[in-house]
Amino acid sequence: MEFFRIRRDIPVMRHALVINIISAVTFAAAVVFLITRGLHFSIEFTGGTVLEVEYAQSADLAKVRRVVEGMDFGEVQVQNFGTSHDVMIRLPVRKGDAQGAQSKVSEQVFAALCQAEQGTLSPRQYTTPQGEQISRTACEAAGAEPVKLSRTEFVGPSVGAELAEDGLKALAFVVVGIMIYLAMRFEWKFSVAAIIANLHDVIIILGFFAFFQWEFSLSVLAAVLAVLGYSVNESVVVFDRIREAFRKYRKMTTPEVIDHAITSTMSRTIITHGSTQMMVLAMLLFGGPTLHYFAVALTIGILFGIYSSVFVAAAIAMWLGVKREDLVKGSPKDGANTGDPSDPNAGAVV
Repeated sequence: MEFFRIRRDIPVMRHALVINIISAVTFAAAVVFLITRGLHFSIEFTGGTVLEVEYAQSADLAKVRRVVEGMDFGEVQVQNFGTSHDVMIRLPVRKGDAQGAQSKVSEQVFAALCQAEQGTLSPRQYTTPQGEQISRTACEAAGAEPVKLSRTEFVGPSVGAELAEDGLKALAFVVVGIMIYLAMRFEWKFSVAAIIANLHDVIIILGFFAFFQWEFSLSVLAAVLAVLGYSVNESVVVFDRIREAFRKYRKMTTPEVIDHAITSTMSRTIITHGSTQMMVLAMLLFGGPTLHYFAVALTIGILFGIYSSVFVAAAIAMWLGVKREDLVKGSPKDGANTGDPSDPNAGAVV
């Protein structure tokens, strides 16, 4: 499917050196920001306390956030989950606090939320589905229970460190898997080019998060892994078209073949990435705090994924010396390999 077709090849490789110098400068800046400023990790990585509360009416997130931030716990996260009545509150771990101290923190926060609803705390007996009697602090106001404490959980720093380590392992496995796949499907030069381009995308995303000190959470890590797969898919499309062009146009030089491949996939690139970005934009505008940075990471990844697949990966493959013989391997009957004058495509140009 094509919305338009470009009749004349765009000489992209003619400007490959200038474009990749700009890319290298951007990449270096991202690395500098990562080293000097570092990532602003979320509670999943640093540890902290998680509270889940349930309101009788739809929760006023702005009000809840004001109450919790007024208790000077540092940077907190307040967001809906499940329904509009359910609120998740994440509090950062404080140095020197053990799990018992964090339990007191959750009690203090719930007391403040109850007071904000003009309620008072009182012990209440509950019967579990298994028939057990448990005692729990309840918030009462005019005979009703405006807010309930559903769950509290403490995430220690060691758990956060383990999550960070597992995230790095996942990133490494994805990179190695992509390299093996591309080396088997195409040629090692394409594998190296694609990995350099994909890591270029990942580092630049992380550089944005380091420079603006946006929160780096597990959802953002998931977006980074998604961008890796998304970017390599675009690279594979371009590499496939390069291989086809090598077989079809025998008199073209390598830069001309790459220009033709990029130009012929331009319509597909605009349709695919435009459609994806529309959905990501909807998440960015209407997804709320939960999906905000996930959508931001995907937006940066999509934009730089197009850029790297077209300008970085193809140019690196060209500089590594990819040629027709690397991709076109057939029998002597193959006119594309032997130069058979009966081949209708032999010598074709655009």
